[in-house]
Amino acid sequence: MFFSKPTQEQALALAAVFQCCELVAELAHQGETSTDKMTLSMGALLNQNPSSIADLYGSAEHLSMGINSMRGLFTGNFAPTQRQEVLRYVVLISYLARKLSKDKTRLGKVGRGIERAGLQAEHFSATHDNVINNIAGLYEQTISTMRLRIQVQGSANYLRQPAIAARIRCLLFCAIRNAFLWRQLGGTQTQIMARRSALVKALPQLQ
Repeated sequence: MFFSKPTQEQALALAAVFQCCELVAELAHQGETSTDKMTLSMGALLNQNPSSIADLYGSAEHLSMGINSMRGLFTGNFAPTQRQEVLRYVVLISYLARKLSKDKTRLGKVGRGIERAGLQAEHFSATHDNVINNIAGLYEQTISTMRLRIQVQGSANYLRQPAIAARIRCLLFCAIRNAFLWRQLGGTQTQIMARRSALVKALPQLQ
């Protein structure tokens, strides 16, 4: 697997992780982020049986933020507005996804909680406050109790606001969900550390 050429689906799944982490950074530093991208990410989280990355996100254009972030941070050619802590989030998310995949009890609790939130979203929406708060609560009960925890950088004024903190937890959950798909498609931690140029080459060129 170490020497295998990354596929475009693997690269896109990892770009989806980057996109969620970029949204986390925007919320933490600016107190707001794209409603459309938040809705897209939450919809992907609640879809527990996708057939492909396209089934979750549709066109690669919908992952343009993640693709550009991944390309910039992996090559070192990131824009001044990009935040380098995003790459740290991605590495930690990948590690947490791997650990979670081996913890069947915790994983079962996560699956049942997301299923309940999905049913709730059918009556409201994927980004309704009730759904957001339930997913954020599930994150606190499961992911936040793992030995490694993600420390989000940003403005204390925003991070202390319950509504923003809940959305950040949801997006971290979304990132873990995408990291799971990335692993299912054959992605590995080694690729993040040693195969960055190959992953960038596997990304589609956006219009």
